[in-house]
Amino acid sequence: MSGVPGEDESDAGGHDRSSREEFRAQVHARKADLERQFEASKAQFDQAQEKIQARTGRNLILAIIIGLAFGGALLLSLLVIKELFMLFAVVLAGFASYELTQALRKADFHVPRIPTVAAAVIAVPIAYYGGPGGQLLAVLAGMLLVILWQLSEQALPSRRRSGSSLVRDLAAGAFVQAYVTFLATFTVVLTAADGGQWWTLAFIIIAVAADVGAYAFGLMLGKHPMAPVISPKKTWEGFAGGAAASLVAGVLLSVFMLGGTWWFGLAFGAAIFLTATLGDLVESLVKRDIGIKDMSSWLPGHGGFLDRLDSILPSAAVAFAAFQIFG
Repeated sequence: MSGVPGEDESDAGGHDRSSREEFRAQVHARKADLERQFEASKAQFDQAQEKIQARTGRNLILAIIIGLAFGGALLLSLLVIKELFMLFAVVLAGFASYELTQALRKADFHVPRIPTVAAAVIAVPIAYYGGPGGQLLAVLAGMLLVILWQLSEQALPSRRRSGSSLVRDLAAGAFVQAYVTFLATFTVVLTAADGGQWWTLAFIIIAVAADVGAYAFGLMLGKHPMAPVISPKKTWEGFAGGAAASLVAGVLLSVFMLGGTWWFGLAFGAAIFLTATLGDLVESLVKRDIGIKDMSSWLPGHGGFLDRLDSILPSAAVAFAAFQIFG
């Protein structure tokens, strides 16, 4: 027992204060340590991201996130309610036609934006409900609308074009409708057919597999340029990787999803791979002639909508033909 009243209480209070201060010091030290670890990890992640972006020329992580989001929307529209695919196609066709119109303007092709985008958007539901006949009628009507709009602008002195320039503009307007609207609506006509949604999903998966395979193999092994004048980054190693991925995907999808044979899967995979590669090269050629790297910057890590659709558009026509023959 202490001889001084309150001494035990004072010692206990001092001990409690010392314990609390020690606890706070430990918490602050732990917090500072976590902050240092976080900053170090963030610096390492940023450094790795910079290396990946320098090697690939794109923000790969953001590109993957956007790709997964589009893939989820596609699956929802195809497998849950097919009519939702019309909305999906309307967005893509509208943005893609607008991007191409804007890009052509940089090369002094005056293609009117309003009728071009309107024609692409209106053609989607007409093709869905009208089938191949409605598709063809919608595309021809769209071309006529754009041509008449261009001719009517000749009445405005500020937009009047000379003879040769007008001919170039008319051809460019028709090209947008043929390249974007006509090819894009093949996916709509195919999806609207009984069981056609599975063929749409199959050919898109093969086209994506071709793109991913070519990208991965080209990144890891690419040494021999395939078309350096048109697209300097494409290599024969990437071409081989894309072909292998397409063939494997074609066989698996044919056997397990389309109810076909393995040899049809090989043929289907090869056909989609060739048209996807051709579509990629054609768009690269268009961009090279215009003098741009991407059609737009609306999709970080991807460029523009048309940059993601370049391999899909021509492949859609091949998939529709295959469905008509074998489906």
